[in-house]
Amino acid sequence: MPWWSWILIWVALVALALLFYVLLGIRLFRQFMATMKDLSAAGEKLGRVNPVEVQEATDPERALPGSAVFASPAAMRHDYEASKSARREERRRRRVQRKKDRGQPQALGDLDFT
Repeated sequence: MPWWSWILIWVALVALALLFYVLLGIRLFRQFMATMKDLSAAGEKLGRVNPVEVQEATDPERALPGSAVFASPAAMRHDYEASKSARREERRRRRVQRKKDRGQPQALGDLDFT
């Protein structure tokens, strides 16, 4: 094989490698642009939603963020105690149901005798 055939082989290999990298770069750029387009569409969709409106729509009885600063300490204490007892009662109810489902004996403190 003559010496110039090796030069042709290496030139062809380098050209194919460059072509591969160019095509890979174009594909990567197109995927990046598609991702950015989807991201901007999602940002526009989420940007139109006001968090206060969402909170008012889901739970109208909840106070707005920051309203505790201007509320009376007695009202805040009452809300804290009410939510604490509601969470405790919900845990007790789930515990009783879980033990009932498993067939385990109930603790006397968990049973509601009222």
